[in-house]
Amino acid sequence: MSKQTVLVIDDERDIRELLTITLGRMELDVDAVGSVNEARSALASRRYDLCFTDMRLPDGSGQEIIELIAASHPDMPVAMITAYGNVDAAVNALKAGAFDFVSKPVDIHLLRRLVRTALRLSEERKAEAGAKLAAPGADRLIGDSSAMTEVRGKIVKLSRNQAPVYIAGESGVGKELVARLIHELGPRATGAFVPVNCGAIPSELMESEFFGHRKGSFTGAHADKEGLFQAAQGGTLFLDEVAELPLHMQVKLLRAIQEKAVRPIGGRDEIPVDVRILSATHKNLAALVEQGLFRQDLFYRINVIELRVPPLRERRGDVPKLADFILRQLAAEAGMPPNRLRPEAMAALEGYQFPGNVRELENILERAMAMCDGDVIEADDLMLPQRSPATAMPPATAQATPESVLAAAAGIPVAPAGHDGSLEDFISNIERDTIIKALEESRYNKTATAKKLGITFRALRYKLKKLGID
Repeated sequence: MSKQTVLVIDDERDIRELLTITLGRMELDVDAVGSVNEARSALASRRYDLCFTDMRLPDGSGQEIIELIAASHPDMPVAMITAYGNVDAAVNALKAGAFDFVSKPVDIHLLRRLVRTALRLSEERKAEAGAKLAAPGADRLIGDSSAMTEVRGKIVKLSRNQAPVYIAGESGVGKELVARLIHELGPRATGAFVPVNCGAIPSELMESEFFGHRKGSFTGAHADKEGLFQAAQGGTLFLDEVAELPLHMQVKLLRAIQEKAVRPIGGRDEIPVDVRILSATHKNLAALVEQGLFRQDLFYRINVIELRVPPLRERRGDVPKLADFILRQLAAEAGMPPNRLRPEAMAALEGYQFPGNVRELENILERAMAMCDGDVIEADDLMLPQRSPATAMPPATAQATPESVLAAAAGIPVAPAGHDGSLEDFISNIERDTIIKALEESRYNKTATAKKLGITFRALRYKLKKLGID
């Protein structure tokens, strides 16, 4: 079996020799050159499985090499060699199509991991030649709309490199599923996919959770603990709701991403980590940067490539297929035949706005399965919130209470004039329905629910106890 081939492009002789020796010990066939012109000649005369190129060369730049390879050898992973701390060059290289980057002085352990990952990708590309194009969403990312077809195509492209990806989209659109697909379709598929909800970790525990700690480093640290970065070693770390990170943690996260190393609390040495970063939030991250609530340098570092996942209202044609898939999935979990939707019920779903997106559709159908008689779901079984001009907003002359505002936002009807029942009971029902809806849309994360409702966490706890919501 012939050896896999690597092209090294660097004008520093010491770097060329270091890479040649290190890669040679990995049973790789290495060619090393020192200029753009020599690289062009080498690429024209031989096919390579991987390329390393320095950023600055005597007769040009590594950016030229990356663009040449992207145009003429799209199946060849290329990694940029950058000066220590030159983040801008690394980001530009990733945007131009580089697979990854390595900083000088070169860390041999990180280099070996990068090479193994890149060569797995090279082998996959040669063996499958695009066979994965139909894979994303064939069984999970449901929908034939042009919007979802575009998302699937981007997922395939993004799975082929190591650039950090920022996944933007409203709550419930499936951002974590998109992140999992990017991971599973790439060369890191055999590594761990570690999702973390940044809004669910108490601020005082964040550093320990992300970077780990050493025994005795603080009260309660009874043993060494590895952090999320170490747990994702060789795989992918998915930072969900990244906008919730406090500013002090944003600084530490930025350093870990740039240096590809973490220092556990109480540890003396940094630990190299080989992790791909994917992040997501339903908030407008660029607006938070302008407001000074999110660091601009971290924003640019995690937002090398942005992938927007469309809300369900922008792909209404996908609703029937999604509903069918969800009903079959729920039926399989319950060990029973799938329910069917009456045409009137399907029409009601297709006309609904779905502020909670796919997650809300799942909740609606699960509830309808429990409410319907037999195996046929009627329109009334869906219990869709009714919105009309008369009830969507409290009248201008009426006193708008917090409960009425929450109710209007959630699409819950407001008491009509001449309501016979107890006003206190009616308001309690509004509060209960609004809170339950917010809990469902926040996956029962109480911190996220409180933020969604615009109240404090303590106020939410009080209302849950008052209204008897478990």
